[in-house]
Amino acid sequence: MADQPVYTTSSVNTGGRSGESHTPDRSYEVNIDTPTEMGGKGNGTNPEQLFALGYSACYHSALDHYKREEKIKNKSQVTLTVHLLKDPSDGGFKLGVEIEVGIEDMSESEVEELAKKAHQYCPYSKATMGNIDVSVSAVPYVEGK
Repeated sequence: MADQPVYTTSSVNTGGRSGESHTPDRSYEVNIDTPTEMGGKGNGTNPEQLFALGYSACYHSALDHYKREEKIKNKSQVTLTVHLLKDPSDGGFKLGVEIEVGIEDMSESEVEELAKKAHQYCPYSKATMGNIDVSVSAVPYVEGK
């Protein structure tokens, strides 16, 4: 890694999809379980949910960066959906992501423009670019969604 880290974190997992994950200082601990749709008990979160949580927060931070730059104070929300897909190339799985962006009182074209900029700026988007199919779209802002 040639770039100098600004922040570094790590996690520890035992048991894979039927186990537990935590940060080394144990400030965050979570039970992991396979979703019922995949034959599990669903008694915990799963890697796809955790990925969606992290990616949506990171993406929204990138969106906020451009909102501040353009002095836009309207409320916004990001709904990020992660799909676990069958991968025909190796019989395993792969991820697909849908990002829906809503900004209060802005046109669809204005939201799309900001959403595209945020996608180019977001570290998660940069990490997944060319590796995961990601769609980004503007949707109406819905208060309290």
